[in-house]
Amino acid sequence: MRRPRAAKTRKSVAKRFKITATGKVLRSHAGRRHLLAGKNPKRRRRLREQVLVDPTDVHRVKESLPFGR
Repeated sequence: MRRPRAAKTRKSVAKRFKITATGKVLRSHAGRRHLLAGKNPKRRRRLREQVLVDPTDVHRVKESLPFGR
């Protein structure tokens, strides 16, 4: 008889997403790593903020972060 798999955090997901106290999932914007001189300041400021993950992906992210609920 097989033992059930222990709940493990997927570290790659833990580095990319954050779960708030109310259960919402936050992510960072793409495009903020390099080539910033070519982006205008308004765009760079917008990229700085975190945004909510689309509702269709929230379930997948939360499954990968079993202790962040």
